[in-house]
Amino acid sequence: MKYRALALVVPALMAAGCTDNAPSAGSSTGGDGARTLTVQASDTACTLSATTAPSGTLTFSVTNTGTQVNEFYLLASDGLRIVAEVENIGPGLTRDLVLSAPAGDYISACKPGMVGEGIRAAFRVTESGEPVGPTGDDAALVEAANAAYAGYVRDQVDQLLAGTREFVAAYAAGRDDEARALYASTRVHWERVETVAESFGDLDPKMDAREADLEEGQEWTGWHRIEKDLWPARAKGYTPLTAAQRATYGDDLLANTEVLHERTRDLTITVDVIANGAKGLLDEVATGKVTGEEEYWSRTDLWDFQANVDGARVAWEGLRDLLTRKDPTLDGQIETRFGELQALLDQHRSGDGFVTYDTLSPAQVKQLSDAVNALSEPLSKLAGAVLS
Repeated sequence: MKYRALALVVPALMAAGCTDNAPSAGSSTGGDGARTLTVQASDTACTLSATTAPSGTLTFSVTNTGTQVNEFYLLASDGLRIVAEVENIGPGLTRDLVLSAPAGDYISACKPGMVGEGIRAAFRVTESGEPVGPTGDDAALVEAANAAYAGYVRDQVDQLLAGTREFVAAYAAGRDDEARALYASTRVHWERVETVAESFGDLDPKMDAREADLEEGQEWTGWHRIEKDLWPARAKGYTPLTAAQRATYGDDLLANTEVLHERTRDLTITVDVIANGAKGLLDEVATGKVTGEEEYWSRTDLWDFQANVDGARVAWEGLRDLLTRKDPTLDGQIETRFGELQALLDQHRSGDGFVTYDTLSPAQVKQLSDAVNALSEPLSKLAGAVLS
């Protein structure tokens, strides 16, 4: 994954970029304004058409008017928890973020270049007096989908914790071959629920930051710090960690995994989190796995790739009963694209896992990238369809 500096603790309502979020000229900031808002995201500004909206289904139509890839987030009022996000918005592109928002205080944020803390400002959702979320016959389907996905997340985190305990024990004891064998098969449980894990913003940079994404002065910890120590071949002049350092980094990773485990015990999931999370997992593939940047040292990117696809598929499948009522054509398109992408991934299997990413040819990488993009397009419509 890429490092989520947005989720670091900062004064909640202060802008951290060059320019504050601000409503565009002539826009309404009243609570009775439209639930469809525009966002102009440049390299130095994050301009919303309004700073308030009535509770209900909101759509943020985000246009990147800058020169860098951008992201847009809606954060909880503490500046930590990610309520919803849309990532990987290239220059000149427009992407929609659709969510169901109850009344309350939030923070809107753009993140030009996908680094730093982003450009933040207060955003308020006022009470509309209308139901938030699906009603009638749809409500039962939504309730079932929410419960099933929350159970899936808890199960994956259970397996992540058990695997991390084994991995850390092997690593700290110097059993490197065993640790290397456990690395990718344990991380898949993180990758399958990555977007949910990232919503606990303080844990993500501690557990999954890549070296290339570190901010100045940031201590590097987590999976990828240990990965480099286990696969140092690409690191010129690398000094291996001492036994004491191994114990420190291993204990830190395990402690943070235990915190994640505890936080997911009473997890509340909503249909927009599921739908946006499915698209978010595909964004993770596009920005880290296809490029070969995620597992730079171990080259185990295809394990992560498959895990992100698994998580996105589970999210979509949990919403299919609702989606087929709303938009059966879209459901069929998503099904076809998942099948095409999985067929390509299956070509690179080896034993219980995959070949290392460096063995793929440029043509094979492009095939995978094209298939991800083809799935991403209909999947980006999932939230809007199920919340309609």
